[in-house]
Amino acid sequence: MSLRDKVRQLVETRAFERFIIAVIVINAIGLGLETSPAIMARFGSVLVALDAIALGIFVVELTLKLFAYGWRFFRNGWNVFDLAIVTVALMPAAGAFSVLRALRILRALRLISVVPSMRKVIIGLFSAIPSIGTVIVMLLLLFYISAVMATKLFGGAFPEWFGNLGASLYSLFQIMTLESWSMGIVRPVMEVFPYAWAFFVPFILLTSFIVLNLFIGVIVNAMAEATEDEAHDEREEILRELKGLREDIAGLKRGED
Repeated sequence: MSLRDKVRQLVETRAFERFIIAVIVINAIGLGLETSPAIMARFGSVLVALDAIALGIFVVELTLKLFAYGWRFFRNGWNVFDLAIVTVALMPAAGAFSVLRALRILRALRLISVVPSMRKVIIGLFSAIPSIGTVIVMLLLLFYISAVMATKLFGGAFPEWFGNLGASLYSLFQIMTLESWSMGIVRPVMEVFPYAWAFFVPFILLTSFIVLNLFIGVIVNAMAEATEDEAHDEREEILRELKGLREDIAGLKRGED
């Protein structure tokens, strides 16, 4: 077995994966603690050292993977994602690049690429983008029609909320989120327009309880399909291994005969 094969086996082991997950979690906690002036005053040097050690471990990990996989490393989108995050962390964080210090917390996103269950969620989200786009278009159309109607109906009496199209869109967004929609906006409007509920109640039902739930349905369905595809690939891989094992056994039997 060559050195490259040994390194590949190392980076693919469960223990190596768990070690990297632990480093990511500890590093994320340390970066959070750095936001406290009191903690930094007492343990600042320790936290800075831990951050440097974590970054060094990430660099070693990516170096091992580059050596083990060669150019195939870049065929995996998750590897490229990890490389981009670590590259940002290696850039100087002084002077004009001081803002990059805040981007170090992006290393916590590496949990997505390391933990298989998180990868499934992201794959499901990306596969759901076409369907989500259709739902977004429906929602925007509904918002536009409702905003034009609200501006025409209530703009004269309530210019702060419905005086123009932009104000109406923002007010309707607040109503959709159900944040102070009743006492904050709708009831004051109903004091002037008693039948305004006939506009706002259907709007809330359509946006908050129907259209937004379509997002959930689309995403859940996409995640279920992604999980099924992955399970299918795993079954196919197992079947191929069993077929190869049967062929090896058959070859051994023929050799004995």
